[in-house]
Amino acid sequence: MGYRGRASSYSYSSSSSSHHNQLRQHGTLLFLTFDLLARVGHILMLQFRRLRRHSAGLNSRRRLKQLLLKFGIPLLVLYLIDLPIYLYNTRVARPDQDLDQPFLTGCQDPAAYAAQTPRENATFVMLARNSEVDDARSTVENIEWQFNRWFHYPILFLNDVPWSEEFKDVLRRTVSNGTEVRFEVIEKGKWGFPEGMSEREKVKAKLSMKQQGERGVGYGGMESYHHMCRFYSGEFYNLEVLKPYKWYWRLEPNVRYACSLTYDPFAEMAKRGKVYGWTIALWEMGNTCPSLFKATNDFRAEKGLPRTSNWNALLKVMWWPAPIRWLLGFLSPVIEVHDSSGRKWNTCHYWSNFEIASLDFFRGREYQEYFRYLDSKGGFYSERWGDAPVHTLAVHMLLPPEKIHHFSDIGYEHDTLWQCPGNAPMDRQLLGNKALGNTGKMTPPSEGGTGCRCKCNENRRRRNINSECTAYLTAPVAHNRASWWQWWNGQHHYAVNNPHNPR
Repeated sequence: MGYRGRASSYSYSSSSSSHHNQLRQHGTLLFLTFDLLARVGHILMLQFRRLRRHSAGLNSRRRLKQLLLKFGIPLLVLYLIDLPIYLYNTRVARPDQDLDQPFLTGCQDPAAYAAQTPRENATFVMLARNSEVDDARSTVENIEWQFNRWFHYPILFLNDVPWSEEFKDVLRRTVSNGTEVRFEVIEKGKWGFPEGMSEREKVKAKLSMKQQGERGVGYGGMESYHHMCRFYSGEFYNLEVLKPYKWYWRLEPNVRYACSLTYDPFAEMAKRGKVYGWTIALWEMGNTCPSLFKATNDFRAEKGLPRTSNWNALLKVMWWPAPIRWLLGFLSPVIEVHDSSGRKWNTCHYWSNFEIASLDFFRGREYQEYFRYLDSKGGFYSERWGDAPVHTLAVHMLLPPEKIHHFSDIGYEHDTLWQCPGNAPMDRQLLGNKALGNTGKMTPPSEGGTGCRCKCNENRRRRNINSECTAYLTAPVAHNRASWWQWWNGQHHYAVNNPHNPR
């Protein structure tokens, strides 16, 4: 897809030039630092060689013991004092009770629920190409059957080029009666390179993307992918066609929902004060966005935003002694994967191809300032900053943990990854309900299961999503957490009562 875009504060060449100047300045600092370390190491090596050369037997052991007593033990004591303080300052506080549970368990009567629950001002959104008509139809057929045949929320299709008549005809025939569909072309200035970007700057950006492709950065060589990431990171929320809505549910071509969803997630999110909902958490490929965390932390510090438990859930525990952490923080303008305190992102993020979220939050001043700040850094093109990590860093920086909801009861499958919960007991499956009808064979219920008529794909070529990132990101809302022994044995569950953990 071809793309166009807007960003008044964006300057690729000036930021690149400034970055090169910083590299020169800090490169000198880096050289001097390593030169100092080399000199200290050389002195210690000379002392050690002298010790070996001029001392032998008992005298040698005495001198080694003296060195250990003089330097080693005090350093070890300092490390043992510093480490608990560091761990305390980066801890994720345990709440008194679990702050995020499935909204409802098992199946509800969708007709009765819809009759007594006010609808929210919400829409589905799918970004697609004309060539993806079959994959788009597959997704819409699935979501209509599993949810929207009862609730009839509108579906908005977005494209950067005019829609083909074939695409529109096929999708109109696919939706259930009562579901509105709209086919919109993304307005000028919202898609592609930012406005104000000169041709020379675009050439530099394209060269950077070409080099990313040559280095094997995931999707780094695809200009269209960079445009898509930037669009979903910020410009998407300011589309005129979305202004009437307060909530959106993002769909992708060729995804599958494995469970019936018989309640309205928009209504439950609004009723319970939730802002952002997700299904799958996973690691980001580190070479796609090495400087994104530092840029985000710089924004947080510039705005005076506190470092909360929700923010600490993003941090990788560093077991290095304080001087090394301080050195990494001091060199953070060069070693950009670290922040100014030497901390590092654990790269966990929510997979944004599924998200149910508040448009008011993403259209709000704080988030839009954050997006413009990132846009001014040029990382959507000089690196391959993705919308998924941008959204994750934003919600953990700007929201309290109880505003984020894990839809652990929704079965969701995309590409090779999937989440599928255990089914609730049979008495919660409402097998005789007329509105639900006959949904065919389902996965057997499991003790403590939450799903409604889930049909989990247990094809071993696909894998249930790794649980570690979910454990990290949900720690701020979890009172009941896996013990260190369970962590060691890989027994932390990726979702509530999930019987399909691959380990």
